[in-house]
Amino acid sequence: MIHNSSLCYPNHRLWEARNLLDRMPQRSNHGRVIHLTSLISKFSRNGFVNEAKALFEIMPERNIVSYNAMLSSFINCGRIGEARRFFEEMPERNVVSWTSMLCGLLESGRVLEGKKFFDNMPEKNVVSWNSMIGGLIKNGDLDEARMKEARDLFEVMEDRNVVTWTSMIAGYCRAGEVNEGYCLFCRMPERNIVSWTAMIGGFTWNGFYEEALLLFLEMTNYEIRPNTETFVSLAYACAGTGFLCLGKQLHAQVIVAGLEYDDYDGRLSRSLIQMYSVFGIMDFAYYIFNKNLNNSSVQSCNAMITGYVRTGQLEKAQYVFDISPIRDKISWTLMIDGYLSIGQVFQASHLFNNMPEKDAVAWTTMISGYVQNELFIEATALFLEMRAQGVFPLNATYSVLLGASGATANLDMGRQIHCILEKTRYEFDLILENSLISMYAKCGLIDDAYNIFSTMVSRDLISWNSMIMGFSHHGLANETLKVFEAMLESGCHPNSITFLGILSACSHVGLISKALELFKSMSDIYQIEPGLEHYVSIVNLLGRAGRVKEAEEFVRSLPFEPDRAIWGALLGVCGLSETGAKIAKHAARKLLELDPMNAPAHVVLCNIYAARGLHMAEQKLRKEMGFKGVRKAPGCSWIQLNGRVHVFKSGDKLHQQADEVLSLLFGISDKSCKSISPRL
Repeated sequence: MIHNSSLCYPNHRLWEARNLLDRMPQRSNHGRVIHLTSLISKFSRNGFVNEAKALFEIMPERNIVSYNAMLSSFINCGRIGEARRFFEEMPERNVVSWTSMLCGLLESGRVLEGKKFFDNMPEKNVVSWNSMIGGLIKNGDLDEARMKEARDLFEVMEDRNVVTWTSMIAGYCRAGEVNEGYCLFCRMPERNIVSWTAMIGGFTWNGFYEEALLLFLEMTNYEIRPNTETFVSLAYACAGTGFLCLGKQLHAQVIVAGLEYDDYDGRLSRSLIQMYSVFGIMDFAYYIFNKNLNNSSVQSCNAMITGYVRTGQLEKAQYVFDISPIRDKISWTLMIDGYLSIGQVFQASHLFNNMPEKDAVAWTTMISGYVQNELFIEATALFLEMRAQGVFPLNATYSVLLGASGATANLDMGRQIHCILEKTRYEFDLILENSLISMYAKCGLIDDAYNIFSTMVSRDLISWNSMIMGFSHHGLANETLKVFEAMLESGCHPNSITFLGILSACSHVGLISKALELFKSMSDIYQIEPGLEHYVSIVNLLGRAGRVKEAEEFVRSLPFEPDRAIWGALLGVCGLSETGAKIAKHAARKLLELDPMNAPAHVVLCNIYAARGLHMAEQKLRKEMGFKGVRKAPGCSWIQLNGRVHVFKSGDKLHQQADEVLSLLFGISDKSCKSISPRL
């Protein structure tokens, strides 16, 4: 009889249900209320809310538990409006009623309404407090004000349990206040696996990977068994630290604990795939991916593609892309970027054109790929198409194009992009301002670059370095040093690029003592290990000042074996004096030992032989150059005129207007050339 009555409601046979209830064996009213209330809860758990409501309405008698069961039914199915009306009509309410309604409001994201409701509660228990604190922390963006509200509630709360403490720890970590979260964790009177996992996860998601792993080791001292969520955080922590051995040990623990088969939402397998992909151990990553292919997520697919692209296995990346049941914009963009990174522009363009939906990131990736492969015209055309399609460019899009303008000294294009930015952006971020400084400096307008630099609200290391390199390339050593001093006063710590710009500036104007002093300070004061390019700068500095012998001694005293760049720099500053020629001859031979096809070394030796009157040796060396196929790369220059770039190479007469250009250079008109020609 009881079983039949429970089957009538989902089929809307209410009258039959009522008859069955009337014919139920006689029992106390209290017993019937308990039975019917349990049926309401059962229907609610199975999603039959309307049937639960109908049963509630035909109940001959109800108590507070019945009302709470019906209230929970409305809340659990998301019918918060009905739940609120039902709550207001309840003849009596207890702390369970109030707390259930509070949870419903908070879980639906109505935090402000929930806070007012909480303040008006006549009675609160630990569940009420925990629900309110959790609601403030979990809903939407956790700003400082919301976290302060949660903290204030926590401080005035008398009865705290492990849930209260764990919620606060999770909140602090979510807000990025990891130190506060860890201090609270240390104060906890008792901890469970959820508390430990919350803190481990907080460290991991905020980039404190080593701290997460150390905390896990501390946890093992308390003989607390990790759960699936713990291992998820630890897998990402291992990936972040790059500790492959630890990652493999972690995976072994997952297998031993049998958690591979308890991965109901696939998060554990995703974390392991991500970990092995970061390590570049793609065989392991693919094994897990393939094993869970039917239950794979787009995140796993993207992690596999990223790993294969990073390890240069584009064919396997394409295979994963093809077999993946789900793809998103990131999947397509990763494949496009992968092909562009190895110069397969056609394949990348094909994928881009077939991409079902392109966002600004995909457009920017394609534009950046064109620039990286020196297809500047195609990059500009795609940018114009992007705007025509109504896609709003990112700051990174403009930054890439400004970089291309600077690299090609295309001032017109750079100015046009700057104008677009002025019209479409109310304020510039650091990336754009830095890009503009670099572009104007490379295009020769150092004053425009400095105007942007001087009006910046805030500057980072790239800002300072861009201005230092700009002044340095223009030979403005005093300005370079002034910017460097201002940089130090601002508290910004220089890096190797900073010193490269300063040394280069000193080299241009012959500030030898200052340059050597700064070079020494790199390691002595700033703990920066000089790189190859810094040693080359010192060689150039001494050579340009005519101190070739000192330059050679500097090369011989290097703490490592000089390579092609060092010998090439020394060769370039030797000149043709007797001392210089001797050093140049030695440097050229050393350079040819390392690089037998080096054209500048051959040319310098030829010039030395010619200057010393050793014509037989010169002719012999030139023949060797011919046999080897060594050719000096011709000098190149270009100019932009009417939107077109004209390129000229040394000795090149293939340009359509070559005669006109030569005539103009030599100050001879076509007419005078013709009148002189017969006499020649």
